[in-house]
Amino acid sequence: MWFANIENNINKADLIRAEEKKGPKRTIDIVQAGLARRYRAEGRFKLYGLGAIIISLLCLAVLFISIVGKGYPAFQQTFIQLEVFFDPAVLGHENLSSADFPGLVKSTLRNMFPDVTGRSDKRALYHLVSPGAAFQLRKMLLEDPGLVGKTVSVWVPADDDVDMLMKGHFDRNVSESGRRLNNKQLAWIDELSRQGKIEKRFNKIFFTSGDSREPELAGIGGAASGTIFTLVVTLILSFPIGVAAAVYLEEFAPKNRWTDLIEVNINNLAAVPSIVFGLLGLAVFLNFFGLPRSAPLVGGLVLTLMTLPTIIIASRAALQSVPPSIREGALGVGASKMQMVVHHVLPLALPGMLTGTIIGMARALGETAPLLMIGMVAFIVDIPAGFADPSTVLPVQIYLWADSPERAFVERTSAAIIVLLAFLMIMNAAAIILRKKFERRW
Repeated sequence: MWFANIENNINKADLIRAEEKKGPKRTIDIVQAGLARRYRAEGRFKLYGLGAIIISLLCLAVLFISIVGKGYPAFQQTFIQLEVFFDPAVLGHENLSSADFPGLVKSTLRNMFPDVTGRSDKRALYHLVSPGAAFQLRKMLLEDPGLVGKTVSVWVPADDDVDMLMKGHFDRNVSESGRRLNNKQLAWIDELSRQGKIEKRFNKIFFTSGDSREPELAGIGGAASGTIFTLVVTLILSFPIGVAAAVYLEEFAPKNRWTDLIEVNINNLAAVPSIVFGLLGLAVFLNFFGLPRSAPLVGGLVLTLMTLPTIIIASRAALQSVPPSIREGALGVGASKMQMVVHHVLPLALPGMLTGTIIGMARALGETAPLLMIGMVAFIVDIPAGFADPSTVLPVQIYLWADSPERAFVERTSAAIIVLLAFLMIMNAAAIILRKKFERRW
């Protein structure tokens, strides 16, 4: 026992001496021992990042494909060719604007299908053509009264149910009770197709008309005009005010607790929910100042309040990015502080200011909540001609159409979203072009 303990102690001593001969473990050995593990961790991190980007792009692609797939048919509309005889007996000669144009459309359809005699069949036949056909004939005759007594070939919009059938959204093979068009209507449509009197054409109505309760007559013309007027008001007010505020705070304002308080409030206002600005506009611009409700003027004022913090923050960041040597050089050659700011600092900070302004305008373009609060959710048929006329904007128009039950409004909602996204892409592209055009490197 005693001998075994001595032998173990000798073996341990030999091991210690062998380790001492090897010397202390170097840092490079420690690094190399964990290098492979760190490389594996870095590879996994890169894969996670690449996977996140791929998933994001896939989700974006699915969103765009879904919107475009539902919306692109709205850029076409089904039209029916009518041989209209402007019968003086129906129109009369006293007041053409109040003539019986719906009766003119009905008599034309009866002449095209003389075999239709039943009352219910006639109603079904009249349902093939949009109610807007009568307004189209009225407009034609008022522009050219010489059409009275003549027969004219006119392409008029078909009813939305006929349009959905021609675009393949309705199944003809289901039972008649499960279709919005009965068998006789399908037979009349087939006859029109055989004669070449029904076809799909580019839908100009979608871009030139205002809102309507009839899907085939509804368009974004009024909403697009209201959007443009609203953004013009926003730009005219927000850009000079935002830039002036940024220049004052960054170049002229003393650094004290008041300017610190102003800066904190500007940063906080940039994070305030947009509906709060709508409540402010409702209380101040409508209730206190009595400005017209649902007008681009009020919408522009509300969106100006919302975009000002964004423009001020972006403009201050652009001013801070100008090197101090520019200011020192201008002052060194005798320029005043105002001349230094106007002639040297502002031109160099302009690209960043323009970018921030366009980003703020793009945010304003997509806003709905503050405009709903000031009444721009109204049903507007006429296209606005000025800043004080009642109007709506594209996001609100999309909101209204999305709540409509008709199948034809689904594709028009998606088509309006496509137009809105096109506006946003144009504005973002303009921001990039302006930044590249005016940007200077030092």
